[in-house]
Amino acid sequence: MMEATVDANQSFSQTTRWLVVITAGFGFAFDLYEMVVQAIVLRPILMELGPFVPGTPAFNRWAGIALFVPPVVGGLASLAGGYLTDRLGRQRVLVWSIVLYGGAAFMSGLSGSLYELLFWRCIVVAGICVEFVAALAWLSELFPETYRRERALALAQACATLGNFMIAGVYLAAVSFADAMPAVQGGHSPWRYTLIFGALPAIPLMILRPFLPESPLWQRRRATGTLRRTRIRELFEPRLRRVTILSTLLVGCCYALAFGMLQHIPRVVPGIPGVAELARRAQEQFVSYVHFYVDTGSFLGRLVFVGLAVYVISRKRMLQSFLWLGLVIFPFVFLGPAMQDIDRFKYAVVFASILVGAQYSFWGNYLPRVFPLHLRGTGASFGASVGGRVIAPLAALATTQLSNLVPGATATAKLTTSIALVAVTFTVLALLLSTRLPEPAPELPED
Repeated sequence: MMEATVDANQSFSQTTRWLVVITAGFGFAFDLYEMVVQAIVLRPILMELGPFVPGTPAFNRWAGIALFVPPVVGGLASLAGGYLTDRLGRQRVLVWSIVLYGGAAFMSGLSGSLYELLFWRCIVVAGICVEFVAALAWLSELFPETYRRERALALAQACATLGNFMIAGVYLAAVSFADAMPAVQGGHSPWRYTLIFGALPAIPLMILRPFLPESPLWQRRRATGTLRRTRIRELFEPRLRRVTILSTLLVGCCYALAFGMLQHIPRVVPGIPGVAELARRAQEQFVSYVHFYVDTGSFLGRLVFVGLAVYVISRKRMLQSFLWLGLVIFPFVFLGPAMQDIDRFKYAVVFASILVGAQYSFWGNYLPRVFPLHLRGTGASFGASVGGRVIAPLAALATTQLSNLVPGATATAKLTTSIALVAVTFTVLALLLSTRLPEPAPELPED
């Protein structure tokens, strides 16, 4: 495959820089699409392939498995991806990770059983996790100036929210027009079209990304033979041990808000008064409508971070502000009066999503800034993989299993109580851990 090569000291034009940001943002958008789409289509998948009745122990057990296993497999795979990113180059790993998850996304839509779907979803999430780490290292090194690097990372990650909007639009279209689409596996299930759509970005990105520049800093070190060998154990040496452990645990707490709270909203919506009485197709359309508001909140949260990243110096204080607000807002959304009316609920989830979206961008900005060049991909992948894909998915299991145990008049009431308990628990834990989080240096650390 062709690869663009550049002199390490070359100054990129403004057009090239914007192309890099747009390309990365496009990739982030479909990364998020693939991560979140499982939660949107989970209910109809389990009802069809199970078949299970929503709210039953069997349904909740498989919901936990589907939301837990792929991220864990993906997180472990991305540890190897982070290593390869540091050894083979940021751009090359980006391209092949996109090829991997694009093909697996297509195959997941053709699955004939829950076990087959689980296999392909594991491959999809593995590719996403690797791509995410490579992209962060790539962007942070293509923009050596502090101000431009902050803006590039924040803006590219803000584009990720477009993936959420795509889910809402694609699933609404699939639910509304499934009968007019070509049959897949002998039927017209909207969830299959929604999963298959995730394969589309691989085509333009495979064409475009090989012609984009490799990281000049990484390329120079490799050309001169000064690129140090990557060793994961260095992350736990005295100079990096604290930031490695704390950032991993805190990423886990942040992502747990998505796995244990936001990803269960599509299962909450059909049980809210005003929706529960509707036919199944109308309920699934409401799932798309409410998801649009969740997406809006996530987008606004990332924009909030874009503004704060340039003007707020203390990263620790910024993170703690998000967490304190969440401690108030999360239980209010899922235990308050919003649960009695779908119109109130859709606006309430905007505020919860703002806080989660802002924290996502926070960690995408923080991780590449605290590890030296030869460990930048490995360090960021360790935090994002172990924290965001191994620890955080435990929240999905906690929410689904707690909903079998907590009191409640309906399955939806039990689920929302479980969501609130999980969200508050991980937020409190994050607040305690954040008191020890080190501030990143203004400049990228060297080897």
